[in-house]
Amino acid sequence: MAPLTRKEFYDLAERCREEAFELARHDQSRVNLAQCRRFNEWLAELRRYDELAPHLKTISPARPINRWMVMAASLGIWLLAMLFFGQTLGPQGARLLTFGVTGTVILLYFLPEGLYGTTIEMLEGKVLRIVEQLEELLFSRSMEVTEAVFFKIKENLEAARRELRQQIHLAHNY
Repeated sequence: MAPLTRKEFYDLAERCREEAFELARHDQSRVNLAQCRRFNEWLAELRRYDELAPHLKTISPARPINRWMVMAASLGIWLLAMLFFGQTLGPQGARLLTFGVTGTVILLYFLPEGLYGTTIEMLEGKVLRIVEQLEELLFSRSMEVTEAVFFKIKENLEAARRELRQQIHLAHNY
């Protein structure tokens, strides 16, 4: 655990703004593995700070699992099942297993990615919670920043909040 300095607080506000604009460039309903991993690293960094750790412990890490990973795993399980149980099931059992797995793969393809992975929209919600926590910390005046720095941090956090709320709103009205 480390104390949050004014410089780091200022940098976090800028980073929130950058994250908001970066997430806006991606498809809201899809899982982006690179963005999930990047968010998880950033969340781990944020949890190092004494002032933020208690408030950010409720934010879960992103799940970098996309549709193709789930489908590849199901096909791998099917191949293993055919390898180990193909002889004991006989031709009818193997045919039934093949139809069952084909139906499962088709079902997995049409399931929303948000069920097993963290979509960009979910990431935006997590970043929005971080922005709101930073705003709360800023308005509590516990950081003791100068007036000019206060307004610059406030401007960065407001821009991030506006962009995140707009993207979440657009994702729901799509």
